[in-house]
Amino acid sequence: MADPPAPQPRDPDTTGSGAGPNGHPGGAAGRIARSTSSAVLIVLTCILVPVALLATWVHDIVLDTDRYVSTVAPLATEPAVQDAAVHRITEAVGAHVDGPQVAGDIAGWLQSQGLPPRAADALRGLGPQIDNAVDQTVTKAATRVVRSDAFAGLWRTANRAAHQAVVHALTGKGRGAIGVSEGTVTLDVGTAVDRVKQDLVDAGLKPADKIPQVNKQLVLFQSDELAKFRKGARLLDIVGNWFPVLVVLFGAAGVLLARGRRRALARTALGAAFACLVVAVGLVVARRYYLDHLPSQVQSKAAAAAVFDTLVRFLRVSLRTAVVLGVVIALGAYFIGPGRLPVAVRGTSERTADSAARWAAGHHVRTGRAGTWALAYRRWITLAALLITALVFALWNHPTVLTVLLLVLVLLAVLAVLCLLAAAGRIDADTPPAAAPAHPGDRT
Repeated sequence: MADPPAPQPRDPDTTGSGAGPNGHPGGAAGRIARSTSSAVLIVLTCILVPVALLATWVHDIVLDTDRYVSTVAPLATEPAVQDAAVHRITEAVGAHVDGPQVAGDIAGWLQSQGLPPRAADALRGLGPQIDNAVDQTVTKAATRVVRSDAFAGLWRTANRAAHQAVVHALTGKGRGAIGVSEGTVTLDVGTAVDRVKQDLVDAGLKPADKIPQVNKQLVLFQSDELAKFRKGARLLDIVGNWFPVLVVLFGAAGVLLARGRRRALARTALGAAFACLVVAVGLVVARRYYLDHLPSQVQSKAAAAAVFDTLVRFLRVSLRTAVVLGVVIALGAYFIGPGRLPVAVRGTSERTADSAARWAAGHHVRTGRAGTWALAYRRWITLAALLITALVFALWNHPTVLTVLLLVLVLLAVLAVLCLLAAAGRIDADTPPAAAPAHPGDRT
């Protein structure tokens, strides 16, 4: 009978092999099951990370009144949106001021008062000029209203009071200043029209007083796929609170089940970063495709672009943050590994810290118990620093790329101080205490 194979040395970057006692064959099945489960969970995590960000965006930004109002408020001062609103208000008012009819009525009345027919005909020919003059006056009044602080206030008030219309954009529920009907998102400019009407009357344009109440809609953007998006939005709204936590648990379980946890962590982080990068690129492509295929109902391509960019701004920030965070985690996992570069970097750091500690000791600067304590519990302190940094990031309200970089810098600073304290403790332990100077009274 052949001798059993010699046991292989354990990889320092792996967990237990899962083999049964005495090399029972069931150990191989356990390793396969663990590896398969780990791979499935890691792949699932990478795929679901951008979905979790989308769920958070829908739940915490789009469907939250305060955050939504803060998001769309800048649109009131966006030049493209203002220009589109001015154009639409001018159309709404101009549609009820018929220059040729006004000129004909005036000419008929003057002719009944004795105006010669030729002069009356000439007056009737002034209809286009009346139209042009009215349009210019209306445009000036509309521009003054739309670009005033009052319009921005009306915008915010309308959006806050009618937030159900915002929900309607994704769920089909509600109605308000911003509404959705069969995939078309509109802005009601009726209130602004009333303001322009009053300004025209105050300016002396009396026919404007006869303009009836209007409820004009400025089409911001339109999508035939909006009905499909609504179903996904309802689902994401339901799972928005706990779905990101579930994704994190999936990733943690996948890393813990892996034989090489450090490598598994790096691969999970890079995979999630890549998935978020793909979605971010997809947003850019979707934006270009949408703007290149705008339907005729959309009056302003620039306004549609401004609305699109504003609504997905926080989603873009979240995706960029996830990409940077994934790269940072992968680099961290790499630099604690056995590679040549990580070992060289860590060695250089330790030598630099030792040199600084020796210099401080030579100048009678010692850390005392702090250095000894840091040296003894360095591993646990490092783990605590990592956990605290992760907790701060998790509790940060809508973190950004700058948040990630700030936390990384703080963590590196903490680890550098810890390295210096440990080096000082090591120097103190290796250096015998100097003999205390004799008391002056003991001298002979």
